[in-house]
Amino acid sequence: MTLCGKIFMRVFFKEMYKMKKGILLVAVILCSFVGTVFAAEAQQPGDIHGNVGVTFDTLYVWRGILVYGADTAIHPFVNLDLMGSGFNLEVVGHRANASGHELGERWDYSLYYAGAFEMEQPWETRYLAGYRYFNFPDLSSHRAFKSLSDIGSVDLQEVYAGFAFPRLLGVKGLVPGYVVLKTWPSNSDTLVGAANPNGGTYAGWAHVFMLDYALPISGLTAETPEQTLNFHVETVFNDGVDPRPAGGYTDSDWTHVLFGVSTDFDLGNNVTFTPALYHQVTMEDDELRGVSPDHDITFASATIKYKF
Repeated sequence: MTLCGKIFMRVFFKEMYKMKKGILLVAVILCSFVGTVFAAEAQQPGDIHGNVGVTFDTLYVWRGILVYGADTAIHPFVNLDLMGSGFNLEVVGHRANASGHELGERWDYSLYYAGAFEMEQPWETRYLAGYRYFNFPDLSSHRAFKSLSDIGSVDLQEVYAGFAFPRLLGVKGLVPGYVVLKTWPSNSDTLVGAANPNGGTYAGWAHVFMLDYALPISGLTAETPEQTLNFHVETVFNDGVDPRPAGGYTDSDWTHVLFGVSTDFDLGNNVTFTPALYHQVTMEDDELRGVSPDHDITFASATIKYKF
């Protein structure tokens, strides 16, 4: 790594992400995608629906990388169905449970439309399409990079579209899916844009290929006669999207595979508790390439959600 890169790594990432090698990329963890598109169709026009809750992560792995190093994180969220129109508004926060990551706090704002077509047909398709803005509230949202003491904005934006095909494979509960993202930095002359010392940028494409399987089993509690284990696997092709200020880059390549399993516990009064376990295998785990120098990452999460 160059001297410039070391300076950026030491000053910029010390507080912003505090990970083993400061990296940020565009692969996506969308384990909730299939559940989102299936839930969206049930809303009635004119009614206000949604959910609010919080997720606890033993490690915060965002888009293939450890954001807060070995520290845990919480993620408050709210999702509103806009009067049964098909449009939804989602806000998700990300905050470490340890000090030293204040600049790495991030809030994601997303407006998306969810729907379906060719219902009951073998090619039945559930879909959503939307726009997302990533904001780091402790940093400027508008200023360009000036110096190490005035790094300006690192806010990001993207549009995305996702598709799930519940009848395509002819096996109940086995659902393939696909998500495509087009991403760009909110400001061009920033560390995630033209001012990146490696020449990298957040502008590019990412493709996520997923497979979900809902396995019904006997209930794990007396109140729940039947339980469902939701198995998930995804792999990501990153087409050159890499906003790292220093320390590496990602070419067009397959970046990682994520495996997960989760289940829901109905606690009554529209409250659901969802524990989950994940394991990531990094395909390119070099310090200067790929999404993470960690070949294997295992982490767990727990979500409590109220639906209204």
